[in-house]
Amino acid sequence: QVHLVESGGGLVQSGGSLTLSCTASGGISRLNAMGWYRQVTGKERELVGSISSDGGANYADSVKGRFTISRDKDKKTVHLQMNSLRPEDTAVYYCMIEYEILGVWGDMRSWGQGTQVTVSS
Repeated sequence: QVHLVESGGGLVQSGGSLTLSCTASGGISRLNAMGWYRQVTGKERELVGSISSDGGANYADSVKGRFTISRDKDKKTVHLQMNSLRPEDTAVYYCMIEYEILGVWGDMRSWGQGTQVTVSS
């Protein structure tokens, strides 16, 4: 079974920084896209940023220029560096990976357990 472990959430003042990390383990034969989503209670989960296997990154408009996503292929880890945080960035952040496993056709998707990020004003 594929397992994701997230770390790095917490409480920070407006304008501060946090880095989220997520490491995948388990029977992954090929790791494709990795990304971060966030969700506020009562709202839909939204994409924050994603990064493809060749390093191409994509961001939500609301975080462009403030957040940077990166990945370490050897360690199956994805990071989200969050700078200039705002109270509206407060949410539960979820790691997501798309991957392949031997003997199964097509991409699989797994989610982390979520980590709380709270930005105080």
